Amino acid sequence: MVVRKLDSADISVCVLLNRWSRLPAVRNTFRTVSRLGDGVIWYVMMAVLPLVGGYGGVVVSLHMASTALAGLTVYKLAKRLSGRERPYVQHADRVMCAMAPLDRYSFPSGHTLHAVSFTVVLCGYFPGMMWVLLPFAVLVALSRMILGLHYPSDVLAGALIGLALAMASFNLFRLSGFY
Repeated sequence: MVVRKLDSADISVCVLLNRWSRLPAVRNTFRTVSRLGDGVIWYVMMAVLPLVGGYGGVVVSLHMASTALAGLTVYKLAKRLSGRERPYVQHADRVMCAMAPLDRYSFPSGHTLHAVSFTVVLCGYFPGMMWVLLPFAVLVALSRMILGLHYPSDVLAGALIGLALAMASFNLFRLSGFY
């Protein structure tokens, strides 16, 4: 009974957010946000940080890269184990696919996982960046639901996994003497 209610709420919120994708300006904006969340913005930051920050920038980039590798491993395994179809597949009558997905399964949201983990890592070193990174991470998370690619529970799970990985990575970097 509880699972059914949660599932019903999950699809209801998904359908509600996905309706926004029918507006071309909204759809195009969130497609752009999602494409940036594919990794482009993060790869650029990892490349630029060593150039502008020297050794400190190298450390931050390595921290981001190691967190990304852990995130990639966790989310690919979780997707394979869950086998949860995307909302636009499971509910084709109510959810429109507004952008092609990068892979088949929905749970968890890798875009959200990485946006949250990178935001936490970067803000750990540069707290002043929070005013830019936090809204971007929220937009990435929203984009996944608006575009019909993820349920809210996929996004929430991705955010929680990303947060956990980032927090654990700070402990590992402290133990290794980098942070």
